[in-house]
Amino acid sequence: MNWKELLAKEIESTYAAAEGLLDLADDEMLQWKPATGSNWMTSAQLLKHVTNACGESMRGFVTGDWGLPEGVDVNSLPPEEMMLPPAEKMPAVGSIAEAKQMLDEDKQLALSLLSECSEEELSTKQTTAPWDPTEMILGHRLLQMVDHLKVHKAQLFYYLKLQDKPVNTGNLWGM
Repeated sequence: MNWKELLAKEIESTYAAAEGLLDLADDEMLQWKPATGSNWMTSAQLLKHVTNACGESMRGFVTGDWGLPEGVDVNSLPPEEMMLPPAEKMPAVGSIAEAKQMLDEDKQLALSLLSECSEEELSTKQTTAPWDPTEMILGHRLLQMVDHLKVHKAQLFYYLKLQDKPVNTGNLWGM
């Protein structure tokens, strides 16, 4: 298996589909969230999460930098402290334009980090995640981060659908 080729293709297609969905969003929808249930992110919070769902986590796996304050060891934190806060405490974007810029930056980060990895590292280097101590090869972990973006891209698709935006299955898959 060629991890670099697989990951690069998955990154390109997933970000392209997410970019297409952002093109259907507008600033008036930023405070919207589903009316029923609990612990839903607003659209602005979801967009913030989409814009750092892949590249930022890949940085942790590739470089060991998880973005924690200096002096905090990621391996010493209990798993519950690595989980996301309740929705009402999550950060948000201020505009669709900001989200688009941040998504592009995250894509460039993901591609840059991938370019730093050798095929051998991707297929043999054992890694753990702060939220999962199970050892997996680096390539698998990076693919999981692309999948993380895919999950939240699908969430954005349904947010748009619930707002009566003109989305269809093609938008979900970037067609």
